[in-house]
Amino acid sequence: MYNKPKIMNNTYKSNKVLDEIKAISFFSTSLYQKDSVEEVLWDITKNVIQRLGFVDCVIYTFDKENKILTQKAAYGQKNPIENIIYNHLQIPLGQGIVGSVAVNKQAELIPNTTLDKRYIIDDEARCSEICIPILIDDTLFGIIDSEHPDVNFFNEKHLHLLTIIAALCSQKIKEIQLKTRKPFTKANQYLKKLEGLMRLNKIYRNSCLTLSLTADYLGISACYLSNMVNTLLNKSFIDFINEYRVEDVKNNLLSKEFAHYSIVSVGLEAGFNSKSTFYSAFKKHTGITPMEYKNKCIIR
Repeated sequence: MYNKPKIMNNTYKSNKVLDEIKAISFFSTSLYQKDSVEEVLWDITKNVIQRLGFVDCVIYTFDKENKILTQKAAYGQKNPIENIIYNHLQIPLGQGIVGSVAVNKQAELIPNTTLDKRYIIDDEARCSEICIPILIDDTLFGIIDSEHPDVNFFNEKHLHLLTIIAALCSQKIKEIQLKTRKPFTKANQYLKKLEGLMRLNKIYRNSCLTLSLTADYLGISACYLSNMVNTLLNKSFIDFINEYRVEDVKNNLLSKEFAHYSIVSVGLEAGFNSKSTFYSAFKKHTGITPMEYKNKCIIR
């Protein structure tokens, strides 16, 4: 009678250790060849869903200066195509369950979100949530967040495995940062020159602009430029360029100078080389279409 619970408990512990070993093995292998923080984040969101059977996984990164958590990678309904996030959400530090976990640096498992006043609806309301902080040397880097339509979906096993995954993520990001930090002794100088080329010369308006051409303007190699942007700005080169193009579009959509332009023409003037590229990038960086953005601003 008294031995049975002990046997069951030992079986549970054995399964837990086995699951832990499998998770460490799989995610370590998957992350091994990732060279940028962006690649790491997208890889984790995808594999969390495929390996743990979740329907949704989002990673937020923490902007210390502005005290905001921003969705940087997602998989599931939040990620309909490629590396695009639907309904791109930003959460102020301390707000919502994600913001609370960011402040406390403690993982939380919410069995029923309808009973938690902190819950913030993203693309749609879901009934349970699990939130894990990603810490690098005890400093908040971001949050792994997952929601599910069923109440009580997440359990202690999920919490344990996601905590391991967050630790592996932290370790890999730290490795990437240490590996690429040494070559950037003149990075601020080049970064300032690059931003000057964007803001003053508006070289992003050249639809044929490439990594190599930009590197030539700066007098550095394309590889150095790519690593610099990935490491110091935590984004890909194309995302860096497209952010300027999207801001250009946002300004010109409301400008009298471009009032007679079609929305697509405004995008092409900003440097996008096709309608599909323009719409995809705009939605990735704003969460809405150019038309929705324009209508939203007109209503205001």
